Amino acid sequence: MVKERGEAMRLSKLIKSLDYTLLGVVGLILVMGLFVLQSATVNASVRYGMNFVARQAAWAVVGLVAFFCVLTIDYSKFAKYGKLIYTINILLLLGTLILGSETKGAQAWIELGPFKFQPAEVAKTLLILGLAQFLVPRIGKLKTFKELLPVFIYVAIPLLLILKQPDLGTGLVYVAIMFGMLLVAGASPGLLFLLVGSGIGLIALAIYGHFAWGWWLPLENYQINRLIVFIDPMIDPRDSGWHVIQSQIAVGSGGLWGKGWGMGSQNINDFLPEQWTDFIFCVLAEEFGFVGSAFMLLLFFYLIYRGIMIAREAKDTYGALIAIGVVSMFVFHILQNIGMSIGIMPITGIPLPFVSYGGSSLLANMIALGLLMNVFVYNEDRIMF
Repeated sequence: MVKERGEAMRLSKLIKSLDYTLLGVVGLILVMGLFVLQSATVNASVRYGMNFVARQAAWAVVGLVAFFCVLTIDYSKFAKYGKLIYTINILLLLGTLILGSETKGAQAWIELGPFKFQPAEVAKTLLILGLAQFLVPRIGKLKTFKELLPVFIYVAIPLLLILKQPDLGTGLVYVAIMFGMLLVAGASPGLLFLLVGSGIGLIALAIYGHFAWGWWLPLENYQINRLIVFIDPMIDPRDSGWHVIQSQIAVGSGGLWGKGWGMGSQNINDFLPEQWTDFIFCVLAEEFGFVGSAFMLLLFFYLIYRGIMIAREAKDTYGALIAIGVVSMFVFHILQNIGMSIGIMPITGIPLPFVSYGGSSLLANMIALGLLMNVFVYNEDRIMF
């Protein structure tokens, strides 16, 4: 009886300590996402014979359960199992390559009855937890390339497994998470900037060599075309460039106030490819205009701002690294998804957090939010268990 009363009191303290403003902002993003998804899937629901909104709402409930499960465990306890978490991450990605089914040229999904699950999405959160523990003893010892090399190798193993699927978009998220966490861990900003610039240069050279001299790349041709066509979509307007052209038309035609919910011609007439996943921001911009888009961006801005503040206020370095890893993941997803929608970033198939359709993505985002809230709640200045 005493133990049960203690657990009840602990749960009560936990619930009272939540950042309800942050939860409200994420809830508002989710609700807006469901409204946009309803419009984006008017034709697809008939074509595929399923209710996308109902499925997304169901995954939101699953994600909420996962959020609270993550929240009930003090994040500092995860540090003891860093190697195990990393091993699970590797096995999960290996299992995908062995047991996964191929969809749209990528072997990235595992079928669970009527559902398809993408392990690489959840693996992002495992990477954050594992890498945070890996970086803690290296704080202050990341000033040279030699000192950074073990971190690169640590991330390279799961990254190569992701590229093997191939899933370039998720692979880039891994890189973004690593660089964000390295910056907080004390790595030299100048060195990191140099490495990013060198990486971009090498990628550009590799792509040029692929087309000029037939160099091998671990990507399908359609993925390579998407990486370069955003520069000038008219070089392939009916295939790879089609995505960029139609998305820009949709965003631009929304004007200030938009055409109204369910009234977007680019969306309703199916000119937008994958408008319920990769290009859902275009539906938002076309139907709710600049005002609706700006409001969504403000919500995302608050999410990122609170994430940074939580990292700054964390009780230890491990918690700060977890928080900044989650923030880095969200920032890259938001910038990349919206950037490719307006034609300033390559098309990599990265979903918009809490908005794009996809159960695996939504579940991963809710788990990541749970980790962020975990760092906030288990601050020793805020709550004592």
